[in-house]
Amino acid sequence: MFSILGKPGRLCDGLSRREMLRIGGIGLSGLSLADLLNSPARATGGDRQFGRAKNVIFLWLQGGPPQHETFDPKPEAPAEVRGPFKPIATNVPGIQISELLPRTAAMADKYAIVRSLVTGSNIHSASGYYVLTGYPYRGPNPRQISPTDWPYFGSIVKMLKPSETLPAYSTVWLPDVMRLNDNVMPSGQTAGFLGTKWEPEKVVWDPASADAQVEQFRLPPDVSQLRLGSRRSLLDQLNEHFRSADRSGAIEAFGPQVQEAFSVLTTGRALAAFDIEKEPARTRERFGGSKWGQCLLLARRLIEAGVRLVHVNWLREEGDNAVDNPMWDTHAQNADRLQDVLCPQFDIGFTALLEDLDQRGLLDETLVVAVGEFGRTPKINSQGGRDHWGNVSNFVIAGAGIQTAQVIGRSDAVGGTATADRVEPKDLTATLFHLLGINHDLLFRDRLEIPHAVTQGAPIHKLFGSGPATAARREPEGDLAFVPAYTTEKLRNRSFEDDVPLHPVGGDKRRKGWQAVPLAGAEASAGLAVRLLDGPGKSTGKKGHCAAIGIGLGDPTAAVDVPQGARAILSQEIRNPRSGDFTFSVLASGGGTSAAWFEEVFLMHFKCRLTLFRFSDSTKDVRRSQFLAESEFRPAFSDDESPQYERFEVSQFLGTTV
Repeated sequence: MFSILGKPGRLCDGLSRREMLRIGGIGLSGLSLADLLNSPARATGGDRQFGRAKNVIFLWLQGGPPQHETFDPKPEAPAEVRGPFKPIATNVPGIQISELLPRTAAMADKYAIVRSLVTGSNIHSASGYYVLTGYPYRGPNPRQISPTDWPYFGSIVKMLKPSETLPAYSTVWLPDVMRLNDNVMPSGQTAGFLGTKWEPEKVVWDPASADAQVEQFRLPPDVSQLRLGSRRSLLDQLNEHFRSADRSGAIEAFGPQVQEAFSVLTTGRALAAFDIEKEPARTRERFGGSKWGQCLLLARRLIEAGVRLVHVNWLREEGDNAVDNPMWDTHAQNADRLQDVLCPQFDIGFTALLEDLDQRGLLDETLVVAVGEFGRTPKINSQGGRDHWGNVSNFVIAGAGIQTAQVIGRSDAVGGTATADRVEPKDLTATLFHLLGINHDLLFRDRLEIPHAVTQGAPIHKLFGSGPATAARREPEGDLAFVPAYTTEKLRNRSFEDDVPLHPVGGDKRRKGWQAVPLAGAEASAGLAVRLLDGPGKSTGKKGHCAAIGIGLGDPTAAVDVPQGARAILSQEIRNPRSGDFTFSVLASGGGTSAAWFEEVFLMHFKCRLTLFRFSDSTKDVRRSQFLAESEFRPAFSDDESPQYERFEVSQFLGTTV
């Protein structure tokens, strides 16, 4: 802060020592943006895609997505490598991706895939630093932010290619800062040695909250428009003070950003972009109900408002601060996390973003990148997860200056190493700079007059083009029902009104929802079995299905022979289990030819139990499971025409080993 009314000690030129240091810190010493941006385009080589992108939306898939279950499936590899999911054909002949991304498969003509990104590090913080800055980490501890860190690439963009219409918000990072487990904030997400002037605007924003306000834009209750105007007067005083010090060049370079910050507070131009309630309901629904999907919608709105670069972090979930599979870091339950949580959000949100940008004519001028800090191990571990792997990973890129409908690079048969067109994060950074019109071989001087290269990489020229690499198209494969929209509900089907058929236990498909064994009419005709019946749906009061477990459900006229120890099981897998208290409750009643028969035959020879269990192995066969909690119950007989249901439940605290 400057003291206007005070009388600090003065130097011979009339400036206080503090003022001189502060003025010197406003811009990098010796740095002229006009000179830098208008320098001979040595890096372009006549490339027509140089400067093609006006904006960037950078999707940070924190944790490290597995290449096998996203954009580089290995169907011919052993089961412990390829995993339980299959590849599907995209709408571009010859390109396959995982069946967990059916919507993305239908839009392969809109993006390019790079399957040969190598960071060389298996450490989140160090590998992430390399991807986010374009420079390998050289300091003592990448888990700690340091003022000597190399700047986040968005800070370089803010310095060399600021927004013409919203310079104070040239680079926006949302919806929160990057955090590792135990709330560790790693390096690579700040302006580093450039100084705070070039920090990305880190916006804390929760699209799920009732008013979805932005922390940075919450004015204190006592701050009025009049006081804001008074602050503007203070700015005028400062400008006059600096002009008298003959520093007008430096101040004018800095002034627009300060004035833009005042504009944000007084006119609300940037704040208005955060009001996604103004979007049609259909548009919001297309991006999905997840927080990440709504952040992608916000990213588009910010680009429209004038932001140059929007960085969207993958969001942490409640209760994942000390677990072994937060975000994309799937050390355990890799397949379940991908199918239930991660891929549904990405598949819907990513395709909605590309579709939305394209329909608005923004995709031709906006670069969209989706990448994580590394890939994951080829071999699945004993916890059903994949561990850190910096030897190869993949990313997707779309929009301005990108030749789409192609795959660049190749990994080996198990997805363990890059075997063709190897690229490193520095090359990705150089590619982003190139498309934004920043020479990748540009040098700039810091405040100590030390020269630095914006990156040591080279643009990935195979990516550049003005359209799809091929005009050929085919019908894409994929089952949207296999990867439904993400929801926080722990059960896919809470009741039986959805008219979803019961799935048999086992098989080669990882079906979610209700499963049963044996199924009446399939595995059993008259013995103990499970089936759906038409009946009153007690959750809604409407007619619908109910599940029946009993004997004679297939052919009620057939003789019944139930061996000792026979079981009929109706089960459903909890999605995305986290440590906590779980309660499983059902509404149940008994039925049959008579109350006496139900009491003397069924309840005399059979027991009814509610159980919370975990699978014993990766086959997920409920017949081979470990009970964690159970409660026996005895339903009362009820007339079929007007059944009376009772509630029964079982509760238990379950740890993270569910």
